[in-house]
Amino acid sequence: MSNPIIAPGKRFNSFKNIWTSWFKHFRYDEANDSPSDVRNILLLITALISTVTFQAGVNPPGGVWQDDKDHHAGRAIYASQKHAFYVFLVFNTLALSTSIHVILYLSYKFPLHFEIWVATASVIVTYGSAIFAVTPHESVKFRYVLLTATLPLAVRFTIQTFKRLKREAHEPVSGVEQEE
Repeated sequence: MSNPIIAPGKRFNSFKNIWTSWFKHFRYDEANDSPSDVRNILLLITALISTVTFQAGVNPPGGVWQDDKDHHAGRAIYASQKHAFYVFLVFNTLALSTSIHVILYLSYKFPLHFEIWVATASVIVTYGSAIFAVTPHESVKFRYVLLTATLPLAVRFTIQTFKRLKREAHEPVSGVEQEE
């Protein structure tokens, strides 16, 4: 019996060949994909990432303690593994803040943009209050979590600043006579 994916007389070289052809089929193609479609797909993906990371921060893995025996009720069970929980919290916050930043960046100048900003700020405050509520204060340095939350905005600002400075450095200075 012949495999319809593999041409008759040719051996299946590797899984890599199938993966590569499949990946090429679905990757971004500037000639065929409209910017509007790409923006919509990116908005969908970042909304899904925001939803998952928000839920993981509000409801940490393992749940929360239900009683006050040797711990505080309402605190994350996972926080008993101090370093693992800290890694989870930092990277979950990074994923949430990055996805929210991308949503704001892609929806800039949309109708109701101010309302999107208000809703986004509300989500961030809700996430922050939830992680403060479920995280034992002795297990996490919150300044690092807040620093992580601001990282995507700081990186974007730095990149834009360097691009502007580079562009200005290559532009001729107007009003200054050049000597021959």
